[in-house]
Amino acid sequence: MAEAKKEHQLIVSVSPHIKSEETTSRIMWSVTASLLPATIMGAYFFGPRAIFTVAISIITAVLSEYIFQKVINKKTTVSDGSAVLTGLLLGMNLPPSVPFYIPIIGSFVAIVITKQLFGGLGFNVFNPALIGRAFLLISFPKLMTIWREPTAAFVQLDAKTTATPLGILKEEGVAKLMEVFGDKINLYTQLFVGHRAGSIGETSAIALLIGAVFLLYRGYISWHIPVSFLSTAAIIAWIFGGKGALFAGDPVVHLLSGGMLLGAFFMATDYVTCPSVKKGQILFGIGCGFLTMLIRLKGGYPEGVMFAILIMNCFSPLIDRGFKTKVFGAIKQTKEIKK
Repeated sequence: MAEAKKEHQLIVSVSPHIKSEETTSRIMWSVTASLLPATIMGAYFFGPRAIFTVAISIITAVLSEYIFQKVINKKTTVSDGSAVLTGLLLGMNLPPSVPFYIPIIGSFVAIVITKQLFGGLGFNVFNPALIGRAFLLISFPKLMTIWREPTAAFVQLDAKTTATPLGILKEEGVAKLMEVFGDKINLYTQLFVGHRAGSIGETSAIALLIGAVFLLYRGYISWHIPVSFLSTAAIIAWIFGGKGALFAGDPVVHLLSGGMLLGAFFMATDYVTCPSVKKGQILFGIGCGFLTMLIRLKGGYPEGVMFAILIMNCFSPLIDRGFKTKVFGAIKQTKEIKK
């Protein structure tokens, strides 16, 4: 009788009590799949060179993780897909014309220095792919800022340029941007489809949004960071983005240009380096949007998404601490103790 009673005894473990069929591997491979439309569009517009760059980045990331873990006698984790995702994100953030050694160096820095030396997946402070790109931009600024014209023939530009839309807007203003693209409708169309100069995976807004909708539908990301990120950037662009007047900026151009969508949906939402509390995620997104536009409008560099996310990564632990959930019953217990 005693044995039967013990057999049916309910044991409650320490919270949180989470039951889910999702695994790290499934999430990583799903996010990788969500990036395939943007990767395919990058390959379509920039040709085999883009495929080669992304492939080299992924292969180097996987080999770097495997070899490093073997050297330190640690269980290899390349099958979880995190190294593949890091390599893919880094490759998508590179210009299509970079030499083959650029993605090799960037992936090594992303995986070994940023991820593995901090303890592996779950322990890195910064987004590995963004650190890899930042290292390359600092070390090889000329190679990392040479942009190539898209080669797709189904859309024609009024004029050809190797500068990105943000570069044109930064250096020569909106008048030159209209001269290149003709009119606002054509400008928005080109930005939405992706027929413009830029990094391999950031050009096609529609492809990125397809991937983002998939992640939101599956529940792998929530709206908190992307919406707060993009809305903050849009408001600041509208108020301060115009030349010589307030409320004269064009938020659509800023939202569809550069790495805004890629950063907001796929990099700022990284589980490890963003806050885990929902209210904290909103603050995190606001900070990313504010810093992005501060750099774009007032800094010397036309793009600011990478720097904004990396800076906000520093504040993630502090944000989580400030917005941490109160223990149920803690207030009542505190009042009783004071009495």
